[in-house]
Amino acid sequence: MPYTPIVATLGYVLSPDAKRVLMIHRNARPGDLHLGKYNGLGGKIERDEDVVACMRREIREEAGIEIEEMALRGTMSWPGFGKDGEDWLAFVFVITKFSGTPLQGNPEGTLEWVDADKLLDLPLWDGDRHFVPLVFDANPRAFHGVMPYRDGKPVSWRYSRL
Repeated sequence: MPYTPIVATLGYVLSPDAKRVLMIHRNARPGDLHLGKYNGLGGKIERDEDVVACMRREIREEAGIEIEEMALRGTMSWPGFGKDGEDWLAFVFVITKFSGTPLQGNPEGTLEWVDADKLLDLPLWDGDRHFVPLVFDANPRAFHGVMPYRDGKPVSWRYSRL
């Protein structure tokens, strides 16, 4: 069976001093698969855009800021993650420079600056605890992970780096 994931971007915006990360607290839409959880910003790639254009658009739409510098930190494949078991594939970025002032929230929830060393203390998806440290580590090589989900929980985790 061919792998036909929903393709998306996921971005973590760093504060100018790189000590905090802009996260969305998904607390605005009842019935949201992510309700109550914290997440980076991002979303589905549109048919006519590349991953960089998508990340720029999503950050603009969700946070009201413009990306000036970003780096691809890796890719994540989540087979079975979606509400109805859809597969997801995300390009994961860290945004190191932006212009503008972030919004306080959007239709999905509240935007909050969180201390980078406290990210894993938040209510995240269980699987995020595995790959989020790779986003912020000092290794310059991109990571490429796969984390199959079943019934809303990760069933395994592995990654490699180039």
